[in-house]
Amino acid sequence: MRTDENTLREETGHGWARWIQQASSATLQVERLALMTLMGLLTLVILLNVATRYSGMPIYWVDEAAVYLVVWLCFVGASATTRLRLDFVVTLLTDSLGARCALRIRALAATIVLLFGGALLLMCWLWMDPVGIARHGFDARAYAAESFNFLYTERTQTLNWPTWIVQLILPLFALSLSVHAAANLVEDLGLRQRAAIAGFGLGSAETSVN
Repeated sequence: MRTDENTLREETGHGWARWIQQASSATLQVERLALMTLMGLLTLVILLNVATRYSGMPIYWVDEAAVYLVVWLCFVGASATTRLRLDFVVTLLTDSLGARCALRIRALAATIVLLFGGALLLMCWLWMDPVGIARHGFDARAYAAESFNFLYTERTQTLNWPTWIVQLILPLFALSLSVHAAANLVEDLGLRQRAAIAGFGLGSAETSVN
């Protein structure tokens, strides 16, 4: 009977916490697809670079494309490892404390990560200033002349892509990191049970790493 009550409480209570978990799970699945896509593209780009250099006809933009793929891989992977709890931790303090104190410290760490993600998201909002560029009719030159923010006028060196497209990974990372940190926090606070994460084949990731 007590098990049924706990199950009912788990299904009905803290609906907002359940929504955070679901948002984190959906974000993680998108990141999984993004990681596979980026890794595949990086492999193809490196093979293309090797083949063209060996044949004496190197393609000048391949190196820059590889760098940007690695940058995106790092940020997407960092966000995913936060939810998978694969990020590096030092357990010297928590190992010497009781289970309850260790859980509180873990929740504190998740709170700090959440605050960092929120602060980074705010800085990206101020930096990219979507309201400001929209106010100028998305005219990058007019916006830069008034704000001295040249983000939307700069282009990459060899690919000739708009720089803001490459740097879009920063607000995306900040948003996904905040969602994952919030999901970790509601679990560490005991508002929701630890969600089972499928699709990564890691088993008990936290146990295997820590």
